[in-house]
Amino acid sequence: MASPETGVLAARARALAVLRIRSTARAVALLPAAVAVVLFAGRATGRLGAGWDLAGWIAGGAAVVSLLLAGLVTAVVARARPALSPSVPISEKSAPDLYRLVRDLAERLEVPAPSAIALTPDCDSWLEDRTHRAHGPPRRLRRPDGAGRRAPEAPVLVIGSPFLWWMRVAELRALLAPVVAGTGPSAHPDIAAARRFIRGLDAAVAVSARSGGRLRGLPLRFVGRVARLLLRAGREHATIMERAVAAAASERAQNVDYGLRIVAQEQVGLAYAGWDRLLTRVALPAWRMGRWPSRLDAGVVSALTELSRRDRLADGFASRLGERPACDLLEEPGAIDRAASLLAARLFHGGPAEPGPDWSPVGWQQYPEEVVDRKWRLEAARLHRVLDNLPSTALPAAPPATGADPAASPLTYAHTPAHAPAGRRRAAPADGPPAAPAPGPTLARVIDRLAQDERAGDLVAARLGAEVEREEREEAARQAARGRCEQDAAIGVAWGDGLAEGGLPLFPLQPPRTGRELLADHVTAMVCCAAVDTAGATPGLDWLDGPALLVDGARRADLGRPVLSLVDDGDAGPLRGWLTTVGVRPEKPVRLV
Repeated sequence: MASPETGVLAARARALAVLRIRSTARAVALLPAAVAVVLFAGRATGRLGAGWDLAGWIAGGAAVVSLLLAGLVTAVVARARPALSPSVPISEKSAPDLYRLVRDLAERLEVPAPSAIALTPDCDSWLEDRTHRAHGPPRRLRRPDGAGRRAPEAPVLVIGSPFLWWMRVAELRALLAPVVAGTGPSAHPDIAAARRFIRGLDAAVAVSARSGGRLRGLPLRFVGRVARLLLRAGREHATIMERAVAAAASERAQNVDYGLRIVAQEQVGLAYAGWDRLLTRVALPAWRMGRWPSRLDAGVVSALTELSRRDRLADGFASRLGERPACDLLEEPGAIDRAASLLAARLFHGGPAEPGPDWSPVGWQQYPEEVVDRKWRLEAARLHRVLDNLPSTALPAAPPATGADPAASPLTYAHTPAHAPAGRRRAAPADGPPAAPAPGPTLARVIDRLAQDERAGDLVAARLGAEVEREEREEAARQAARGRCEQDAAIGVAWGDGLAEGGLPLFPLQPPRTGRELLADHVTAMVCCAAVDTAGATPGLDWLDGPALLVDGARRADLGRPVLSLVDDGDAGPLRGWLTTVGVRPEKPVRLV
């Protein structure tokens, strides 16, 4: 078994290879100047004849151009701001116990302690170097190392916020052991210099990609080409160096809580699954409505507990909840959870950086009423709006209402007074009987129209897709006009260059939905509205599946198949049977938003 020192030596060897590439690039840039110096010196001392004058001037011109280009590349690489992972900084005052745990762990591992701690709304943990001058005012360096050189400042420890709420204190310490052990290789000057060189090149490539205009863009494109060339030359060495650093850190952490590390790794897999379900099924519907759950990390505990109950492979994990949670290491876990939840909304949805009238927090107690019920009624209203705007020939004739004379009601659904577009409503003939008042939006009308003709479902699905796409474009335009860079700075969130300049969300959660999927969602929302209004059902929250319909206090999870039968096959029988079982009256008007 290799020792940690062996891994560090291997990483240092690769770091020196990266630094040799940097030295070679400098030598190439200085070569024309060296040739020019030799030629001018030979001419001045008389060792070279007059025939070398032209060669000297050519070499001098080439040297000037080479030095200017080298200075340009060096300036851009030095000034380019390496990207930072979006995170919530945690001061030692707000989490003294967490800092104490990390320092004790670093002392056991005999490595430098991280310089600071930050949280990220993701299920991962890593070390991040934030010593670049563009990331803040210069900080005091550590004392000189054994070779008499200044050792670089230790990196920042970034911890996934779901880990703090789901894991116990001992599990978190075991999980962070190999991560904290990485501060040892990070303190080596050669490894730190190689990493700074690679990060600078990467930042220069990003700057060149965002260049605009010919005057400024041409030099930056040249810098980008040189940076890419150097990155390709050092890619393999840098990759092997990082692997050696990770291996050395893992080897150093072998003797620290080894048994708990196995349990902690099992919890990591469970946390990934529950966190993903919570974001996509619970948080995303709220984000799309302009609301952001303010206690996402607290919700992950409920989601993972429910997952443990449903999944027999995870059975028993919830029994750990009696032990001390790692979030107790924070002085104000609620405030930290709120900041991490807002950052999660920024990363995964692209919402504003600060709460506002159209972007307000919502608690879990208010979620069913303020998110689930409103989501259903907004989608039901959109479905009826699309049906109202369909052309008269798009849908078959509607069946007459109960007790009405079929001969007296020949109009199609799009021509009925309640649903015809503005300017297309037919007035009753002057000598005919007065028109009966049109009923409000009902589930029965939706079912009848989708069941009578499969073409109607295709057209409605296409119109819904276009409507949702238009609304998403409008929302994206509103977000782009909010001046989010200044807002990010106001809340103290660390963003890299370009991350706050229209590039959000960085990690969209779901691909665009198809028209049929949207139609099924909207029909489901209409059914749920009718159940709430006519059958005494209530909106609810399922921690793994999101919005849920509660009938007599129990969740009804059997609505999906009947709705798909109607949407995909035009068969309304299963859905009508379901409505009868639950006691929903589809002919009654439904309240919309």
